[in-house]
This record gives sequence, structure tokens and C-alpha cells, in this order.
Amino acid sequence: MKLRLIKGMRLLAATHNPGKAREIAALLDGHFDVVSADSVGLPEPDETETTFTGNAMLKARHAADRSGLVSLADDSGLSIAALDGAPGIFSARWGGPDKDFGLAMSKVEQRLEDIGATDRRAWFTSALAVAWPDGPCVVVEGQVHGSVTFPPRGDRGFGYDPIFIPEGGRLTFGEMDPVEKDAMSHRAWAFEKLKAALID
Repeated sequence: MKLRLIKGMRLLAATHNPGKAREIAALLDGHFDVVSADSVGLPEPDETETTFTGNAMLKARHAADRSGLVSLADDSGLSIAALDGAPGIFSARWGGPDKDFGLAMSKVEQRLEDIGATDRRAWFTSALAVAWPDGPCVVVEGQVHGSVTFPPRGDRGFGYDPIFIPEGGRLTFGEMDPVEKDAMSHRAWAFEKLKAALID
């Protein structure tokens, strides 16, 4: 039997980041009743995998089995060529225990300065996993390439958005209208793959 997500069903977004939960709901075109992990009192699991895909699957499986709801998890982050792909899967952890992305962006800038890097190439990756309670898990991945810039610009979006300029663009993700960003982001590419696989 082909796995499907039925429009109107309740989905648990396995995130405690309210910005990410809102973006997930928007990228699903408002067709689902999306609730966040914190709204149902679900704790965050330890992210022990070594890839975005592995961590997305871990979080989706954890949420689905504990909540009894079909659960969607995203694991995403910023990778920088001059830093050998860092911060990568540790993107949120660069912000410390409070996930302070102002601090994380400062660390990125400092490390690039420390090594005298002129290469500003970077890319965002988003792995999306959907897990059914005590059932299967489907995972897809999307990327968007561009460059990092300093100082941070814009207060829209979240995370590293204020320092990332997509290829061919002038504005950072933090400066873009959310609709414009959603049309081209790493998460948007992943959601297009997800919708093609699971939604009629």
C-alpha cells in the first residue's frame, strides 16, 4: 500500500522552534492541522546521528512513537565551504544551550577571520522525515547554495538567515519576504519532494 498524507489530518511538527513550525505549516499550503512538539509537551531527543537525514529520521520516529501522531521532523543547517562544511549538523549547537543564533553567526564570522578565509560559499541543507506511529518513515533532502555575508542583515526568518544570500540574489534570507524565501529555500525544495512522494 502506498503511503499517503491525507489533507486535513493532524501532523505533529517535531520541533520546539516556533519559527520552524510556522514555516512547516506554510510550506504544507495550510492543508494540514500542524501542532508543534512543545504544544503537546514532547521532549526533544538527543540528536546522536551524524547526518541531517539520520537526525531527521530519529526526531520523527521519536515524536511519532510517543505522541501517536504522524510526525514530521526537519533537520537542517548551514554548511560553509571554508570551514569544511561546519557548522553543519551542529548549526543550532553553535548558539550554545540557549540556541542564540546571534552568537552562532558571530562564531562563524570569527572563525572565517581566524583562518583568513575569502571563500564565502555556503549552502543550507534540509532533511525532512515523516514517521507513522509504530510504522514506516520516509525521508527526503533539499539544498540551496549561496554565500555568507557580514554583518547580518534583516530580521525576518530565523537561524542563520540574516547572513545567507542565495545564488543570484542580493538580499539575505533575513531580508526577504517570507513568501519569496519559501519559494527557493532548502526547506522548500525538500517539501516539494515530500509533497510529490506523499500528497496527492
